[in-house]
Amino acid sequence: MSISRNELQNYLNQLLNSHQIKDFCPNGLQVEGKPVIHKIVSGVTACQALVDRAVEEKADAILVHHGYFWKGEPAEVVGMKKRRLQQLLKHDINLFAYHLPLDVHPELGNNAQLAKLMDWQFEGAVDSSDPACPLVTGRLAKPLSCEDFANVLEQRLQRRLVCRVDSSSKIKKVAWCTGGGQGFIDRAAQLGVDAFITGEVSEPTVHSAREQGIAFFAAGHHATERYGAKALGEHLASHFELDVQFIDIDSPA
Repeated sequence: MSISRNELQNYLNQLLNSHQIKDFCPNGLQVEGKPVIHKIVSGVTACQALVDRAVEEKADAILVHHGYFWKGEPAEVVGMKKRRLQQLLKHDINLFAYHLPLDVHPELGNNAQLAKLMDWQFEGAVDSSDPACPLVTGRLAKPLSCEDFANVLEQRLQRRLVCRVDSSSKIKKVAWCTGGGQGFIDRAAQLGVDAFITGEVSEPTVHSAREQGIAFFAAGHHATERYGAKALGEHLASHFELDVQFIDIDSPA
């Protein structure tokens, strides 16, 4: 089966509510390619390795969480940026990227998919009035010690934790934000959660966790965001009967 580029773009923009979400990059079609799409490669980041694999797989489009043209980055098309764009344009491959819209979608988003993977009861965004709010809460089926909770995280994500701060309390209620969400730790602590989970850690994060008495787990930016683009691709494959292949170009970050 196939779909037109415009039809796919309109469907994704509506599904992910992208026009209502302020972001640090353009969401939607970032690089225009073929007008008709038969095969899509999905992945976390539109790095050179993923672009090259898409060429090998004869894909007509790439769908990612981390695309291009971030606010504040140099505007010149040189070096790494030039090589990535040159490969896309040479092979007429569309690039679709959804950043915050793919974090916050209540079913297909990174936060929701992490909850599904971990068997957490997903309660939703902390601020329901803000469609771009990436901080969410949930509950475990049964309380776990910090040690057991860390072991489950590592087993499910197949990745050693980047950072861990234990507390004396059992973990039942959690808050999380996939990717680089360590800046939300103080807001999470105000919610009375037992633990906060994200992908990255900054030096102040550890002190905030210790001094506010909550457990903290940094499980990797890439590791916590593998699942949104994969779920979105699987949704498109089912909904439109498209050929969609998820390719995980791993990153230790």
